[in-house]
Amino acid sequence: MELVILIFLTSGLFLGWSLGANDAANVFGTAVGTRMVRFTTAAVICSIFVILGAVISGSGAAHTLGKLGAINALGGSFMAAFSAAITVYMMTRAGLPVSTSQAIVGAIIGWNLYSGFPTDSSALTKIVATWIACPLLAGFVAVVLYKITVAILGKAQFHLIRLDAYSRAALIIAGAMGAYSLGANNIANVMGVFVSSNPFTSFEVGGLFAFSGVQQLFLIGALAIAVGVFTYSKKVMMTVGGGLMPLSPVSAWVVVVSHSIVLFLFASVGLESFLADAGLPTIPLVPVSSSQAVVGAVIGLGLLKGGRGINYRVLVNIASGWVTTPVIACVVCFVSLFFLQNVFNQEVYRDASYVVDPVVIEKLAENGQPSQVLKPLSGREYTSVSEFRRTIADHTNLTSTEETELLNAAEIVNIVVDDSTLAKIKSGVVTNIQLAALKNLSGQTYRHKWQLNNALAVASEEWRYRPNTKANKGYNKKLGITLDSVNRVMRSNLH
Repeated sequence: MELVILIFLTSGLFLGWSLGANDAANVFGTAVGTRMVRFTTAAVICSIFVILGAVISGSGAAHTLGKLGAINALGGSFMAAFSAAITVYMMTRAGLPVSTSQAIVGAIIGWNLYSGFPTDSSALTKIVATWIACPLLAGFVAVVLYKITVAILGKAQFHLIRLDAYSRAALIIAGAMGAYSLGANNIANVMGVFVSSNPFTSFEVGGLFAFSGVQQLFLIGALAIAVGVFTYSKKVMMTVGGGLMPLSPVSAWVVVVSHSIVLFLFASVGLESFLADAGLPTIPLVPVSSSQAVVGAVIGLGLLKGGRGINYRVLVNIASGWVTTPVIACVVCFVSLFFLQNVFNQEVYRDASYVVDPVVIEKLAENGQPSQVLKPLSGREYTSVSEFRRTIADHTNLTSTEETELLNAAEIVNIVVDDSTLAKIKSGVVTNIQLAALKNLSGQTYRHKWQLNNALAVASEEWRYRPNTKANKGYNKKLGITLDSVNRVMRSNLH
């Protein structure tokens, strides 16, 4: 079984390698391309900090990607990651800094289309919106940062030799920051599809801290990224560093810092919680494209200087790669899933069963769905998501959001809380009070996952969502991630 798991994870490692080969250019491409930092130095620093970012801060963006499509079988996770990796690899061979985020999103949609599971429209809209916002925001940050930097340097009047030394040091520090942000944000692209079918369980290290199964996944993926940085990233570094637009050392530093800031904004759970607690608008935690961020920053500087020096032919090639990447990954994934399931007899998705019973109708009525709308669906059990969705379409006029709510409420999961599943819940994943409340439910079974959530909310205040306000948004999102993790563990002994 362990061998099978490792075989399936190889596609995630391949995708991690491809990301490292392609996206390291976004961190150190400008520095290497301007000859300010040697490639070997850049590769070492990038590898170290991308691993730290993935393990320490990688969970936030992965949660949003998981909502887009919760791939529930290792075979499906393998093929989604493999399809994205093949797509990125082909673009890398061409020397184009493509979007790994777009590749994995396209692959997940391909899995959704093949399995019949719905694509979460709200999550997809949020992710696609960031594909537009990311380069624009990076360009804006680059322009502001460049003006501030030039003003400071103009007043400082450093000697040319000292300025050169400071520029090298600044590029290295910015690269380390960028690598951390890359790991934190883009590890979701590499291992996010494996989270729902995660084969690892939490364990404690010396009684000091818990190392969750998700963190183990992210560590493996980050190591693969590091290998990609060392072995195959130099060609794309040179494209970003000089092919799009010639950059001075100062401009190169501004591009890297702008890219790093944007990636960090879309990956920081702490920043989201701070903004939410302060009652301010929050930034969605999604795996944005580091390629789009760095290209947006470069173009922002180019436009600031009147558009002179921008190689528009290279820009068009990069933009065309962004458009075709998700489409190619989607098609490759869909076709490959067919062969993996029908030729190699592998499970690529685990179908779900549904029932619209009185408790489900009552649950949805609390959310505003009229019970009479759901009555045509009641009285039978549906043994596949495709069958259930066809019946929903034939007998109701539910919106996509209402359909998603119905699917989540009606899914039969048969959760069992017993010693074997409780043993997999570590104190580092939940608080001691939450764990005690969970243990009080030992021996209980629940047909739907929301029933466990309700029971936990009754058992302890720490399992209850707070009122839906901006100040509570960060807390409620963190609680939702914890509940999803617990539900996966409680179900794991059934599959």
